[in-house]
Amino acid sequence: MQAARHLRKRSFALAGHRTSVALEPEFWTVLEEAARCRGLSLAALVTQIDTARADMAQPLASALRLHALAEAQRR
Repeated sequence: MQAARHLRKRSFALAGHRTSVALEPEFWTVLEEAARCRGLSLAALVTQIDTARADMAQPLASALRLHALAEAQRR
């Protein structure tokens, strides 16, 4: 379980509930930059991504990684 040591956990309030998400630091860096570019907090960006994934039954961590990947590819 060595990979888990490299994950960084963040907590958010989504739809009135607290949740934690663990991602690799590189993904958080891309998401933080994407939020800054949009003039949003990281929590606001995560809320947007969470809302968009609601119909896909996709885990939040996966949705965040895919969003970060798309952001990185756009750059």
